[in-house]
Amino acid sequence: MSFEINGKVYETDEEGYLVNLADWNEEVAKHLAAEEKVELTDAHWEVINFLREYYNDYQIAPAIRVLTKAIGKKLGPEKGNSKYLYELFPYGPAKQACKIAGLPKPTGCI
Repeated sequence: MSFEINGKVYETDEEGYLVNLADWNEEVAKHLAAEEKVELTDAHWEVINFLREYYNDYQIAPAIRVLTKAIGKKLGPEKGNSKYLYELFPYGPAKQACKIAGLPKPTGCI
């Protein structure tokens, strides 16, 4: 599968995750978010940027439990909980946010 933005083609796997993580940019994120029916706000970008930093540090996309705990540590307890994250990413904070962030599907996500 693939999509095109400004004449550049981006390859995705059968679930819509970017094949080449280096292809990611804000325009790609906006496209992937639109596909997921998510309107990106500053709160979304905060989680997306956190995920990209986390992936850079650990070379793994965190599962929801790890994501919740890590966000709570860095961004505060009011953001480090499942309810908050599901409000932003209703189809699964780890899975959906990682897709928009251009990261692979987290281990353990179905």
